[in-house]
Amino acid sequence: MENGSQKYNRQDIAAKIQKRREKEGREFLFPAAGQDAIATASRSYPVPKHRRICVTAGPSPLSSYGLFATMSTPPFTVTSAILDLVAQIAEEIGRLGLSGKTPAATPKLRRTNRIKSIHASLAIENNSLSLDQVTALIEGKRVLGPPKEVQEVKNAFSAYEAMDDWQPHEVDDFLAAHALLMKGLVDHPGAFRSGSVGIAQGERVVHVAPPAHLVPGLVADLFHWFESSDTHPLIASCVVHYELEFIHPFSDGNGRIGRLWQTLILSHWKAPLAYLPIEDVIRQRQRAYYETLAVCDNTGNSTGFIEFMLSALLAAIGEVETANPGSLRDTDQVTDQVTDQVTDQVKALLKVLGPGPLSALDCMSALGLSHRPTFRKNYLHPALEAGLIERTVPEKPKSRLQKYRLAS
Repeated sequence: MENGSQKYNRQDIAAKIQKRREKEGREFLFPAAGQDAIATASRSYPVPKHRRICVTAGPSPLSSYGLFATMSTPPFTVTSAILDLVAQIAEEIGRLGLSGKTPAATPKLRRTNRIKSIHASLAIENNSLSLDQVTALIEGKRVLGPPKEVQEVKNAFSAYEAMDDWQPHEVDDFLAAHALLMKGLVDHPGAFRSGSVGIAQGERVVHVAPPAHLVPGLVADLFHWFESSDTHPLIASCVVHYELEFIHPFSDGNGRIGRLWQTLILSHWKAPLAYLPIEDVIRQRQRAYYETLAVCDNTGNSTGFIEFMLSALLAAIGEVETANPGSLRDTDQVTDQVTDQVTDQVKALLKVLGPGPLSALDCMSALGLSHRPTFRKNYLHPALEAGLIERTVPEKPKSRLQKYRLAS
């Protein structure tokens, strides 16, 4: 390990964390040790064996951040178990006919899977809202619950819906995603942390993250590796997920953005995987998820985490197909009904209603329409007759409170 003018002592840092510990499983900040040391141009941070993270001076892909870290290739080993899981997932993808060029089957099924993803990812972070409550919120209904948890749901939905606009190797997109996820929840959403951070469970420190001044360079280095690597996307997505948890780039929201970013990577490989609720399987295996992260921290590589996540991914594909056969299959039509009955106008209406119920006027506004008869004739009535959408107040079709949503 290279030495500079001062080294961080892992035991001292752990002691600081314990003194500032909050309730079990919470992330918390503690003062960085020695501002002069932080400004040192060349120093190593004590990390688990086989991991070396150094700070150097010079041109940086993020030059506005000054010093940057180098960690050329994330450490992991492609084991026979990993190869076997990749083969099984590839076989399932081939069996289901996922070409990777078009989204999953129907808007209704896509929304159902996405809501499960959002509910599970937030539940892992101790959000207490039920699946029904999360569904109601996304449909625009009023839900009684802690304001912070309600905000978390709204933020998560906005972030998952924005995935199409992001590239997994772009740091700016990564920061934009965090800004959406944590809007109104932290002081500086979309900004890398400025202080040191750790995680404790009870009396035990389970993770000490690299110092804050290393974070921008570590993230840039990781994304550069991902963009230039020929590692299979299934494996690379797991590596990026683990490394983001190891780096802990933000003061809060690291878990949820790590899971979101893996989904983004997978969706760039096979588009239907954007709607695969792998977070639901992680929630079911939450204890093993955290134990695997801890083991990988100790061994200094992400091999075990790759195996865990690929197993979860395979299970998620199986669960979705069992619950909703065909819900992940690619198709150039929204449904079989669309092929025979639905016009481009109706497809546009279905897309508008994807996030939740809207009034007729809101639908027209979203579609850029001003002529009500045209909207009714070409959009609304065909969708209702095909059974693709439904009224929220079916017993009173002309109710002033009437809205429309995707059919159950």
